[in-house]
Amino acid sequence: MSDVIILMGSPNDRPVVEPCLTLLRELGVSANMHFGSAHRCPEHVRTIVSEGEANGAKVFICAAGGAAHLAGAVAAASGKPVIGIPLAAGALGGVDALYSTCNMPPGMPVATVSVGSWGATNAAVLAAQIIALINPTVAQKVSEYRARQTAAVIAKDQALQEEDADQG
Repeated sequence: MSDVIILMGSPNDRPVVEPCLTLLRELGVSANMHFGSAHRCPEHVRTIVSEGEANGAKVFICAAGGAAHLAGAVAAASGKPVIGIPLAAGALGGVDALYSTCNMPPGMPVATVSVGSWGATNAAVLAAQIIALINPTVAQKVSEYRARQTAAVIAKDQALQEEDADQG
């Protein structure tokens, strides 16, 4: 059983998306990954969704480039939250994937994050925040993750201030 199912349109997407899986697990969220194409194997995608739901999946994360219809296809097949990660592919550098992922008709929402690796990180955090609504352990880990981000920025600022004082 996985709380989050990550679908990628192609094996080429894995290097960008794999850190999403790593972060989810760091945040205490069970997750696994699949390959599926909205265009090349729509029945396989529907099977992943239906089996995922039957096994307790609460959120789907979909990463695709180009036409990027994977997240929309999953949203059409499931009433669970769907997060779309647009990926850069082809001549448009991910803009086409961004528009395809976020431009869903009313009633078929896909929460769309940034293109590429930033999006993969934000998809993991957003999925964990959704799971945190029903899982206090995940809520605590998300809070700790955000606190570490805050502490890192403050530490960098302090180092900058010390460097500036040494030169001043």
